[in-house]
Amino acid sequence: MARSDTARFRHHQAILVAAIVAALGALPLASSRTYLLPVLLVPVAVAVWAGRAGTDADPRGLRLRALAGERRIPWDEVVELGADPRGRAVAQLGDGQRLVLPAVRREDLPRLVAAAGRGEVEPAAQ
Repeated sequence: MARSDTARFRHHQAILVAAIVAALGALPLASSRTYLLPVLLVPVAVAVWAGRAGTDADPRGLRLRALAGERRIPWDEVVELGADPRGRAVAQLGDGQRLVLPAVRREDLPRLVAAAGRGEVEPAAQ
């Protein structure tokens, strides 16, 4: 269960609705021949990804979640938070690695920093 000081960022739930519609559309095809049954795995995988993938931020660090795994990054490894030209949030790590934060947009950066307990965000010049 998530603590109250954790900021959760998830993809829009319309993706889940699209996965359900795709599963309903694939059902006649998949039921026509047994070798086509794996076609149903695609919308199921999209639905699981839509519910699971995202970023959680709390005072201890970031947790990046994907379809089948997750990665925990403590705040002391994060050197800089910013945004790429597409408006996605990016974390620059001390080892030079740049990570795109799933489901976090440029507009969400103040909430991300607030969840870390690090104070205010300085607006970047554009």
